[in-house]
Amino acid sequence: MATTYNFSEKQLKMLSSTEGLKLLAQSQQMEPAKVLKTLQYEATLEKLQIELIKLQTWVIEQNKRICILFEGRDSAGKGGAIRRVTHHLNPRYYKVIALPKPTRQEKGQWYFQRYINRLPNPGEIVLFDRSWYNRAVVEPVNGFCTDEEYQNFMKDVNHFESMITNDGLILIKFYFSISKAEQAKRFKAIKVNPLKRWKMSPVDEQAQKLWPKYTTYKEAMFTQTNTNYNPWIIIKANKKMKARVEAIKHILNLVPYKENS
Repeated sequence: MATTYNFSEKQLKMLSSTEGLKLLAQSQQMEPAKVLKTLQYEATLEKLQIELIKLQTWVIEQNKRICILFEGRDSAGKGGAIRRVTHHLNPRYYKVIALPKPTRQEKGQWYFQRYINRLPNPGEIVLFDRSWYNRAVVEPVNGFCTDEEYQNFMKDVNHFESMITNDGLILIKFYFSISKAEQAKRFKAIKVNPLKRWKMSPVDEQAQKLWPKYTTYKEAMFTQTNTNYNPWIIIKANKKMKARVEAIKHILNLVPYKENS
């Protein structure tokens, strides 16, 4: 039985656009509702990205410093969200930081030092794809730090963040939250895609098995580091497009760029 669609005139116009017809032609099952959803998402995203350009212009002109942390379980969509945030920004004035495991020299330094060295300069936006909060969850779960190192971090992190924000830095902390079933689904999709297999690390391979342990440390992180001045923003990320839009809207709402734009 054929599916009956009741589209408005505006929706039909979107579907009959060049981009809409292109997506319909690419869709094996010819699902107009799904194509329309994608078109609406792209239109919304474009409007938000225009506002992000205004925000960046304000940051540059006012010599502001913005640091955005993207945290969450493996395959939660952090990287995809970062790409949408930065897609049309001037690359001279933003940096995406995804640090590898610390070097031998860095292991002997104060834990926050390697992150301090990468905080934004005046007029710059820095986005961390995982941040100093590795020590709050990933490291203790996988045995990459001692309990003493973990406890010292949890004792110091709020003071560290107060220091940098009291100095004028704007800090935004995102946590992308997905379900265990959604993570398993995404891992499966990555493994069968030869262009994405590189994304699966040994840590990723253990993520499902260690799910409860991750949850315990994640909840402890929220309890101890969700402060009034530097709160966590939890993004429900099972739906990637919705999560990306929500994250960008939060950035635009939290940075007072409109007052001076």
